[in-house]
Amino acid sequence: MSDTAELVVNKTCHMQTSSALSAEETERMGAGIVAALKTVFDPEIPADIYELGLIYKVDIKDDRAVDVEMTLTTPNCPSAAELPIMVENAVASVPGVGVVNVNIVWEPQWVPDRMTDEARAVLNMW
Repeated sequence: MSDTAELVVNKTCHMQTSSALSAEETERMGAGIVAALKTVFDPEIPADIYELGLIYKVDIKDDRAVDVEMTLTTPNCPSAAELPIMVENAVASVPGVGVVNVNIVWEPQWVPDRMTDEARAVLNMW
């Protein structure tokens, strides 16, 4: 490989990408998604799933599809079947959001340290 070809390869590896959505639209959708997630409560715990730290990642795609990675407090959670559907419905209710995919992940494992101070106050876990 010539020096020129290597230079081209190295430049393409460090290319910056941009979203088809404006920064304002991404910010609006992101805020709406967080607000929607805060309406979803684990039926056994009086705190919303966002404050509990169950949401690991929200990815807004260029086509407005949204991928959500979340976990549960335990693999044996009795709400394991219904919580992902509740999350999907809540996120899908945000104006401008397209298809929503919710994936349950187990790594990293959820620990109480992921909770916000708001959730700790509601659960009296200081």
